[in-house]
Amino acid sequence: MKKLTLLFISSVLALGTAACQQPAKTSADAPNDATANVNQIQTPSAQSTEAAKEDAQSQVRRDQLNADIQAREQRNNIANAGASTNRNPGDLASQVRSKLEANIPNGALTVEGDKNGAVTVTGTVPKKAQLAKIEPLAKEIKGVTKVVVNAKATE
Repeated sequence: MKKLTLLFISSVLALGTAACQQPAKTSADAPNDATANVNQIQTPSAQSTEAAKEDAQSQVRRDQLNADIQAREQRNNIANAGASTNRNPGDLASQVRSKLEANIPNGALTVEGDKNGAVTVTGTVPKKAQLAKIEPLAKEIKGVTKVVVNAKATE
Protein backbone atom coordinates (compact mmCIF):
# COMPACT_ATOMS: atom_id res chain seq x y z
CA MET A 1 0.00 0.00 0.00
CA LYS A 2 2.84 2.39 0.81
CA LYS A 3 4.43 1.70 -2.56
CA LEU A 4 1.16 2.46 -4.34
CA THR A 5 0.78 5.75 -2.46
CA LEU A 6 4.37 6.69 -3.23
CA LEU A 7 3.85 5.85 -6.91
CA PHE A 8 0.69 7.94 -7.04
CA ILE A 9 2.31 10.97 -5.41
CA SER A 10 5.39 10.80 -7.63
CA SER A 11 3.26 10.54 -10.78
CA VAL A 12 1.23 13.61 -9.73
CA LEU A 13 4.44 15.55 -9.10
CA ALA A 14 5.89 14.47 -12.46
CA LEU A 15 2.71 15.48 -14.27
CA GLY A 16 2.67 18.84 -12.48
CA THR A 17 6.29 19.48 -13.42
CA ALA A 18 5.66 18.62 -17.06
CA ALA A 19 2.59 20.86 -17.18
CA CYS A 20 4.54 23.82 -15.86
CA GLN A 21 7.18 23.71 -18.59
CA GLN A 22 5.22 26.16 -20.79
CA PRO A 23 5.63 29.65 -19.34
CA ALA A 24 2.53 31.79 -19.08
CA LYS A 25 2.06 34.34 -21.82
CA THR A 26 1.72 37.86 -20.54
CA SER A 27 0.85 41.15 -22.13
CA ALA A 28 4.56 41.64 -22.82
CA ASP A 29 4.25 38.75 -25.31
CA ALA A 30 1.32 40.40 -27.10
CA PRO A 31 1.97 42.14 -30.44
CA ASN A 32 2.28 45.91 -30.38
CA ASP A 33 0.06 46.37 -33.44
CA ALA A 34 -3.58 45.52 -32.76
CA THR A 35 -4.26 45.15 -36.50
CA ALA A 36 -1.42 42.71 -37.11
CA ASN A 37 -3.73 39.70 -37.42
CA VAL A 38 -6.47 41.45 -39.39
CA ASN A 39 -4.83 40.62 -42.71
CA GLN A 40 -4.83 36.93 -41.80
CA ILE A 41 -8.63 36.76 -41.50
CA GLN A 42 -10.12 35.06 -44.53
CA THR A 43 -13.51 36.05 -45.85
CA PRO A 44 -15.81 33.19 -46.81
CA SER A 45 -16.24 32.35 -50.47
CA ALA A 46 -19.44 33.17 -52.32
CA GLN A 47 -20.23 29.46 -52.56
CA SER A 48 -19.93 28.85 -48.83
CA THR A 49 -21.99 31.97 -48.09
CA GLU A 50 -24.75 30.82 -50.45
CA ALA A 51 -24.66 27.31 -48.96
CA ALA A 52 -25.01 28.74 -45.44
CA LYS A 53 -27.92 30.92 -46.58
CA GLU A 54 -29.70 27.94 -48.13
CA ASP A 55 -29.14 25.90 -44.98
CA ALA A 56 -30.57 28.68 -42.81
CA GLN A 57 -33.72 28.74 -44.93
CA SER A 58 -34.13 24.99 -45.28
CA GLN A 59 -37.12 22.99 -44.08
CA VAL A 60 -34.88 21.21 -41.57
CA ARG A 61 -33.94 24.56 -40.00
CA ARG A 62 -37.59 25.64 -39.85
CA ASP A 63 -38.49 22.34 -38.18
CA GLN A 64 -35.68 22.86 -35.64
CA LEU A 65 -36.91 26.36 -34.84
CA ASN A 66 -40.50 25.17 -34.40
CA ALA A 67 -39.33 22.32 -32.15
CA ASP A 68 -37.37 24.84 -30.09
CA ILE A 69 -40.47 27.01 -29.73
CA GLN A 70 -42.53 24.02 -28.60
CA ALA A 71 -39.88 23.04 -26.04
CA ARG A 72 -39.84 26.56 -24.61
CA GLU A 73 -43.63 26.54 -24.38
CA GLN A 74 -43.51 23.24 -22.50
CA ARG A 75 -40.91 24.62 -20.08
CA ASN A 76 -43.07 27.70 -19.51
CA ASN A 77 -46.13 25.52 -18.88
CA ILE A 78 -44.21 23.58 -16.24
CA ALA A 79 -42.61 26.64 -14.62
CA ASN A 80 -45.70 28.84 -14.61
CA ALA A 81 -48.45 26.23 -14.29
CA GLY A 82 -49.54 26.97 -17.85
CA ALA A 83 -49.91 30.70 -17.29
CA SER A 84 -48.64 33.11 -19.89
CA THR A 85 -47.73 35.72 -17.27
CA ASN A 86 -44.29 36.32 -15.80
CA ARG A 87 -42.57 35.58 -19.09
CA ASN A 88 -38.99 36.74 -19.37
CA PRO A 89 -38.91 39.52 -22.04
CA GLY A 90 -35.70 38.15 -23.53
CA ASP A 91 -37.14 34.65 -23.80
CA LEU A 92 -40.36 35.99 -25.29
CA ALA A 93 -38.44 38.03 -27.88
CA SER A 94 -36.26 35.03 -28.71
CA GLN A 95 -39.31 32.83 -29.30
CA VAL A 96 -40.94 35.43 -31.55
CA ARG A 97 -37.65 35.86 -33.43
CA SER A 98 -37.44 32.09 -33.98
CA LYS A 99 -41.05 31.95 -35.13
CA LEU A 100 -40.50 34.76 -37.63
CA GLU A 101 -37.21 33.28 -38.85
CA ALA A 102 -38.89 29.93 -39.45
CA ASN A 103 -41.82 31.38 -41.38
CA ILE A 104 -40.50 34.48 -43.14
CA PRO A 105 -37.53 33.59 -45.36
CA ASN A 106 -34.97 36.27 -46.24
CA GLY A 107 -36.25 38.59 -43.53
CA ALA A 108 -33.84 40.80 -41.60
CA LEU A 109 -35.86 41.31 -38.44
CA THR A 110 -35.02 42.19 -34.86
CA VAL A 111 -37.40 41.65 -31.96
CA GLU A 112 -37.48 43.33 -28.58
CA GLY A 113 -39.82 42.36 -25.75
CA ASP A 114 -40.94 44.02 -22.54
CA LYS A 115 -42.18 42.71 -19.22
CA ASN A 116 -45.82 43.29 -20.15
CA GLY A 117 -45.72 40.88 -23.08
CA ALA A 118 -45.45 43.50 -25.83
CA VAL A 119 -42.94 42.84 -28.62
CA THR A 120 -41.59 45.32 -31.15
CA VAL A 121 -40.45 43.99 -34.53
CA THR A 122 -38.16 46.13 -36.68
CA GLY A 123 -36.19 45.49 -39.85
CA THR A 124 -37.04 44.53 -43.41
CA VAL A 125 -38.80 41.73 -45.28
CA PRO A 126 -38.73 41.13 -49.04
CA LYS A 127 -42.49 41.22 -49.68
CA LYS A 128 -45.55 43.06 -48.36
CA ALA A 129 -47.35 39.74 -47.87
CA GLN A 130 -44.62 38.72 -45.41
CA LEU A 131 -45.03 42.01 -43.60
CA ALA A 132 -48.69 41.18 -42.99
CA LYS A 133 -47.73 37.78 -41.50
CA ILE A 134 -45.56 39.26 -38.73
CA GLU A 135 -48.29 40.14 -36.23
CA PRO A 136 -50.30 36.89 -36.48
CA LEU A 137 -47.13 34.80 -36.21
CA ALA A 138 -45.90 36.74 -33.19
CA LYS A 139 -49.25 36.39 -31.42
CA GLU A 140 -49.00 32.59 -31.75
CA ILE A 141 -46.37 32.72 -29.01
CA LYS A 142 -47.93 32.31 -25.59
CA GLY A 143 -47.48 35.46 -23.52
CA VAL A 144 -47.40 37.97 -26.38
CA THR A 145 -50.04 40.58 -25.60
CA LYS A 146 -49.22 43.26 -28.17
CA VAL A 147 -47.18 43.40 -31.36
CA VAL A 148 -45.75 46.64 -32.70
CA VAL A 149 -44.55 46.19 -36.27
CA ASN A 150 -41.99 48.79 -37.34
CA ALA A 151 -40.68 46.65 -40.19
CA LYS A 152 -40.76 47.62 -43.84
CA ALA A 153 -41.09 45.63 -47.08
CA THR A 154 -38.31 46.11 -49.65
CA GLU A 155 -40.66 45.16 -52.50
